[in-house]
Amino acid sequence: MKRILITAAIAALPFSALADTFDAWSADPTKVFTSAEVDLDELHWQLRAVVVFGEGDNDPLFLEQMELITSRIDELVERDVIVIADTDSNTLSELRKRLRPRSFMLALIGKDGGVALRKPAPWDVRELSRSIDKMPLRQQEIENRRTGE
Repeated sequence: MKRILITAAIAALPFSALADTFDAWSADPTKVFTSAEVDLDELHWQLRAVVVFGEGDNDPLFLEQMELITSRIDELVERDVIVIADTDSNTLSELRKRLRPRSFMLALIGKDGGVALRKPAPWDVRELSRSIDKMPLRQQEIENRRTGE
Protein backbone atom coordinates (compact mmCIF):
# COMPACT_ATOMS: atom_id res chain seq x y z
CA MET A 1 0.00 0.00 0.00
CA LYS A 2 2.87 2.39 0.85
CA ARG A 3 4.42 1.82 -2.57
CA ILE A 4 1.16 2.72 -4.27
CA LEU A 5 0.90 5.93 -2.26
CA ILE A 6 4.50 6.89 -3.02
CA THR A 7 3.99 6.20 -6.72
CA ALA A 8 0.79 8.23 -6.74
CA ALA A 9 2.43 11.13 -4.92
CA ILE A 10 5.36 11.25 -7.33
CA ALA A 11 3.12 10.94 -10.38
CA ALA A 12 1.00 13.82 -9.11
CA LEU A 13 3.95 16.19 -8.85
CA PRO A 14 3.73 19.12 -11.25
CA PHE A 15 6.25 19.19 -14.06
CA SER A 16 6.57 22.95 -14.49
CA ALA A 17 9.85 24.58 -13.56
CA LEU A 18 9.86 26.66 -10.40
CA ALA A 19 11.08 30.23 -10.36
CA ASP A 20 13.13 29.65 -7.21
CA THR A 21 13.93 26.14 -6.04
CA PHE A 22 15.24 27.24 -2.64
CA ASP A 23 12.05 29.17 -1.86
CA ALA A 24 9.92 26.22 -2.92
CA TRP A 25 11.98 23.90 -0.70
CA SER A 26 11.77 26.35 2.19
CA ALA A 27 7.97 26.40 1.89
CA ASP A 28 7.81 22.59 2.14
CA PRO A 29 11.17 20.91 2.77
CA THR A 30 9.55 17.46 2.90
CA LYS A 31 8.34 17.68 -0.70
CA VAL A 32 9.87 15.37 -3.28
CA PHE A 33 10.73 17.45 -6.34
CA THR A 34 10.99 16.25 -9.92
CA SER A 35 14.08 16.91 -12.00
CA ALA A 36 12.00 19.27 -14.17
CA GLU A 37 11.31 21.46 -11.12
CA VAL A 38 14.90 21.90 -10.00
CA ASP A 39 17.75 24.01 -11.26
CA LEU A 40 20.93 22.78 -9.56
CA ASP A 41 22.55 26.19 -10.01
CA GLU A 42 19.92 27.65 -7.66
CA LEU A 43 20.96 25.18 -4.95
CA HIS A 44 24.63 26.18 -4.95
CA TRP A 45 25.79 26.84 -1.36
CA GLN A 46 22.18 26.64 -0.11
CA LEU A 47 21.06 23.00 -0.28
CA ARG A 48 22.43 19.52 -0.68
CA ALA A 49 20.55 17.28 -3.10
CA VAL A 50 19.67 13.61 -2.97
CA VAL A 51 18.74 12.59 -6.49
CA VAL A 52 16.96 9.28 -7.03
CA PHE A 53 16.81 7.92 -10.57
CA GLY A 54 14.56 5.08 -11.64
CA GLU A 55 13.51 3.33 -14.82
CA GLY A 56 9.89 4.35 -14.32
CA ASP A 57 7.46 5.06 -11.50
CA ASN A 58 7.17 1.33 -10.74
CA ASP A 59 10.90 0.56 -10.60
CA PRO A 60 11.21 -1.62 -7.45
CA LEU A 61 14.57 -0.12 -6.40
CA PHE A 62 13.22 3.40 -6.90
CA LEU A 63 10.11 2.62 -4.82
CA GLU A 64 12.22 1.05 -2.07
CA GLN A 65 14.54 4.08 -1.99
CA MET A 66 11.66 6.55 -1.88
CA GLU A 67 10.04 4.60 0.96
CA LEU A 68 13.31 4.72 2.92
CA ILE A 69 13.65 8.47 2.30
CA THR A 70 10.07 9.50 3.02
CA SER A 71 9.94 7.50 6.25
CA ARG A 72 12.80 9.60 7.73
CA ILE A 73 12.81 12.74 5.61
CA ASP A 74 13.04 15.00 8.68
CA GLU A 75 16.64 13.84 9.18
CA LEU A 76 17.45 15.02 5.66
CA VAL A 77 15.64 18.33 6.14
CA GLU A 78 17.80 18.94 9.22
CA ARG A 79 20.83 18.61 6.93
CA ASP A 80 19.48 21.03 4.28
CA VAL A 81 18.70 18.28 1.76
CA ILE A 82 16.28 18.56 -1.14
CA VAL A 83 15.03 15.25 -2.53
CA ILE A 84 14.74 15.03 -6.30
CA ALA A 85 13.15 12.14 -8.20
CA ASP A 86 13.67 11.36 -11.89
CA THR A 87 11.88 8.31 -13.28
CA ASP A 88 11.60 9.34 -16.93
CA SER A 89 14.52 7.55 -18.54
CA ASN A 90 13.20 8.49 -22.01
CA THR A 91 13.69 12.22 -21.41
CA LEU A 92 17.24 13.48 -21.03
CA SER A 93 16.80 15.93 -18.14
CA GLU A 94 19.64 18.21 -17.04
CA LEU A 95 20.23 15.90 -14.07
CA ARG A 96 20.39 12.83 -16.33
CA LYS A 97 22.86 14.64 -18.61
CA ARG A 98 25.03 15.58 -15.66
CA LEU A 99 24.91 12.36 -13.62
CA ARG A 100 24.40 9.78 -16.40
CA PRO A 101 22.55 7.03 -14.53
CA ARG A 102 22.37 3.65 -16.27
CA SER A 103 19.23 2.53 -14.43
CA PHE A 104 18.44 3.01 -10.74
CA MET A 105 20.91 5.34 -9.05
CA LEU A 106 21.09 7.40 -5.89
CA ALA A 107 23.35 10.46 -5.97
CA LEU A 108 24.27 12.91 -3.22
CA ILE A 109 25.29 16.38 -4.37
CA GLY A 110 26.97 18.67 -1.85
CA LYS A 111 26.28 22.34 -1.34
CA ASP A 112 29.38 23.05 -3.43
CA GLY A 113 27.71 21.36 -6.39
CA GLY A 114 30.06 18.37 -6.41
CA VAL A 115 28.83 14.80 -6.53
CA ALA A 116 29.65 13.37 -3.09
CA LEU A 117 28.50 9.82 -3.80
CA ARG A 118 26.70 7.56 -6.25
CA LYS A 119 25.03 4.32 -5.26
CA PRO A 120 23.56 1.63 -7.54
CA ALA A 121 21.31 0.29 -4.75
CA PRO A 122 18.98 1.89 -2.17
CA TRP A 123 20.54 3.45 0.91
CA ASP A 124 19.00 4.05 4.30
CA VAL A 125 18.64 7.65 5.51
CA ARG A 126 20.94 6.82 8.43
CA GLU A 127 23.73 5.95 5.96
CA LEU A 128 23.04 9.09 3.93
CA SER A 129 23.08 11.20 7.09
CA ARG A 130 26.43 9.75 8.14
CA SER A 131 27.92 10.55 4.74
CA ILE A 132 26.60 14.10 4.92
CA ASP A 133 27.82 14.58 8.49
CA LYS A 134 31.37 13.67 7.39
CA MET A 135 31.46 16.49 4.83
CA PRO A 136 33.68 19.43 5.87
CA LEU A 137 30.94 22.02 5.27
CA ARG A 138 28.49 20.01 7.39
CA GLN A 139 31.10 19.76 10.15
CA GLN A 140 31.39 23.55 10.06
CA GLU A 141 27.58 23.90 10.19
CA ILE A 142 27.42 21.63 13.23
CA GLU A 143 30.16 23.63 14.96
CA ASN A 144 28.46 26.95 14.14
CA ARG A 145 25.16 25.73 15.57
CA ARG A 146 26.90 24.45 18.67
CA THR A 147 28.66 27.76 19.30
CA GLY A 148 25.65 29.85 18.30
CA GLU A 149 27.25 31.54 15.26
